[in-house]
Amino acid sequence: MRPIEAYTQHLGRPGFEDNPAQRIAVGALDEIYQELVTKRQPAIVRATRQLFGQSGRNPVRGLYLWGGVGRGKTFLMDLFYACLPAGVKRRSHFHRFMIDVHERLRALDGEKNPLPIVAANMAADTRVLCFDEFFVSDIADAMLLGGLLEQLFARGVTLIATSNSPPSRLYHDGLQRARFLPAVALLEKHCQVMQLESGKDYRLRVLESAEIYLASQDEQTTQKLEQYFDDMAPDAGKRSFSLIIEKRPIHARRVADGVLWCEFEALCDGPRGPADYIEIAKEFHTVVLSGVPVLTPETENQARRFIALVDELYDRNVKLIVAAESELESLYRGKRLGFEFERTRSRLKEMQSREYLASPHLP
Repeated sequence: MRPIEAYTQHLGRPGFEDNPAQRIAVGALDEIYQELVTKRQPAIVRATRQLFGQSGRNPVRGLYLWGGVGRGKTFLMDLFYACLPAGVKRRSHFHRFMIDVHERLRALDGEKNPLPIVAANMAADTRVLCFDEFFVSDIADAMLLGGLLEQLFARGVTLIATSNSPPSRLYHDGLQRARFLPAVALLEKHCQVMQLESGKDYRLRVLESAEIYLASQDEQTTQKLEQYFDDMAPDAGKRSFSLIIEKRPIHARRVADGVLWCEFEALCDGPRGPADYIEIAKEFHTVVLSGVPVLTPETENQARRFIALVDELYDRNVKLIVAAESELESLYRGKRLGFEFERTRSRLKEMQSREYLASPHLP
């Protein structure tokens, strides 16, 4: 199925509106799909490897889709990704992709020039690379990207990316930004840069009408959370999924379109800490947290992790929907963390404000 056909199918879903800006973006993705699949290799029934050709040829020009939050960028990229044949594509949050790159480079410690080897290994089984939330803040990533992109494009990889910023604003005011500019030039050369501004922030509309903090954990509350998740994430995503964070699994009830739903037990009742929460805050723009118990003197460790989780989500403008056993004012009944939890309580209140809900995610 072509992307334009998949988009048309979604129009029949309840609450899904036809959007002119999204249609233009889907049209661009559909052209890329046809260039990859139809024009370059009419015999779609051939082996997947043959379908996209071998490395060494010029890549099909990709798409860099940028715009405000809640416009449907991730949804459109995932729709395109689902249409591609298996085995030739890779979809990754940009931050997680760069972690993989650094790990591959460390494994080649001692090699004089490891970057071409890393790029060659990636291109060997990836013809289309989809990045969600392209955002550069780390100087190590910034210094690597120019060379990495050059190597990937030279090997025929097509890039599809979503971002809140145009390429020219990536790593803005970053250290040694001049050394990052070749990466910007490569993105603009090998990707059509398109702004997606539909005028409607669908995610904000859902969050503004939602109960951000629910002092209930009954079946009706679960149904509300399911509905909020469906409204924020048009893609079905995955249910009962093991998410790997810091090389350890975290059980998620649902994952889709940058939205994560976990039980309190999965995130705060076990060997978890700030490093885990930093990764989650970078990768997901919205977190649904259910099953939050009353925090007592016997659960001070869980309370400490909950405080750390809220701090990291707050610092990166991650939207948080909580279903807890009691009202916020009486959620913490311990003794040792009274001062720290007062800050958490204040932040949870601020995270319900329209100003916070409208703020862009900071991956």
